[in-house]
Amino acid sequence: MSYVIYALAALGEIAGCFSFWAWLRLGKSAWWLLPGMLSLAAFAWLLTRIPADAAGRAYAAYGGVYIVGSILWLWLAEGQRPDRWDIAGAAICLAGSAIILLPSRA
Repeated sequence: MSYVIYALAALGEIAGCFSFWAWLRLGKSAWWLLPGMLSLAAFAWLLTRIPADAAGRAYAAYGGVYIVGSILWLWLAEGQRPDRWDIAGAAICLAGSAIILLPSRA
């Protein structure tokens, strides 16, 4: 279930940050910021739902999921197909995320 929450958090963070990118770099209206800020608030709230014993561990494990989400955003939202290096890097990061998140800790 943690990876579902992380995936939703990544979507919220990437979409929220993209709203600022669209405003400042693509010349979109400042109105893009309103849903962007709501999206960023949802991202922060979702990270608090992760069943981890420490915030830093939850955030570290989230990093791998965020990277995979960013590569998917590159492809699906920006229309740029990831290359083999993007995919390899994302897979390594996701494996690191699993190493942090999945072990049982006493």
